[in-house]
Amino acid sequence: MVPAGALDNPVEPRRGELVNMVRQDCGSCHGLTMKGGLGPALLPSNISAKDPEQLRFVILHGRRGTAMPPWSRFLTDAEAAWVVELLRTGLPRD
Repeated sequence: MVPAGALDNPVEPRRGELVNMVRQDCGSCHGLTMKGGLGPALLPSNISAKDPEQLRFVILHGRRGTAMPPWSRFLTDAEAAWVVELLRTGLPRD
């Protein structure tokens, strides 16, 4: 479950930075359009059935034995939850 307040404004000061991070850093493995690459696709249709808490955990702690790195040095729990919701609803087109 997404922590309470994660979708409010705790990330607002970094919103643009976080969207750019998802596009550039996540996109370098998951594809710039999130349709997959080295990592799996991160489109809403691909992740909507996945547990948001598990997705947040993977973002923060990575996945052993894969190229997925931990992002906990760069993201707070609330920011990771916000990224999960962003991916579940789709990246803005700009």
